Amino acid sequence: MKNNLFDRFKPKENKFFPLMTGMAEAILNASDLIIGCVQATSHEEAVDFYKKIKEQERKADSIQNQIFEELNETFITPFDREDINHLSATLDDVTDLINSCAKRIMLYSPKVMPEAAVRLAMFVRESAGFLGKAIDELDVLKKSTDNIKEYCEQLGTIEKKADDVYEHFLIDLFENETDAIEVIKLKDILHELERATDAAEAVGKIIKMMIVKYS
Repeated sequence: MKNNLFDRFKPKENKFFPLMTGMAEAILNASDLIIGCVQATSHEEAVDFYKKIKEQERKADSIQNQIFEELNETFITPFDREDINHLSATLDDVTDLINSCAKRIMLYSPKVMPEAAVRLAMFVRESAGFLGKAIDELDVLKKSTDNIKEYCEQLGTIEKKADDVYEHFLIDLFENETDAIEVIKLKDILHELERATDAAEAVGKIIKMMIVKYS
């Protein structure tokens, strides 16, 4: 007969790492889709991309809920439960912001998406790639940190590049766009993309704090 109480004291590394990997995969899938969404040539196409991104956002939400449940049911965890919860919540923020951008594109139907939107979407995708690599290294974080440190540094570099693109976009938008409604639409849409790179950098900062704490 299985001793449930004893089982709760067993280490659960094999549960938390795959769940985190699943969240990183959802971010990567959503980031691929948002590139297509910002380049959609019709409202119908934008709606289709939004629906697919929403599926990834729901998947990330579901995994975060699983992680929360595991934290409540597990006594021995690979890292402090506060760190795991903070990390998973911030990973979820990335998918939430990608979804928020796609939703605004669907709702606002801007006349023309600027080139800056594509560049920011590419930065989101690049961030997602480094996020995935960093999450893959979590299971060896206590033994080796060289690779994971580099991935986290890259997230900060991408965020700064995204900031620059967004700032230059705003300058151009306010100088050249005469339709006030379009200004509001485009500013709001691209802001969500820029915030997604902020959230990805925040994940990197959490992991760097974990490196200091556990390595």
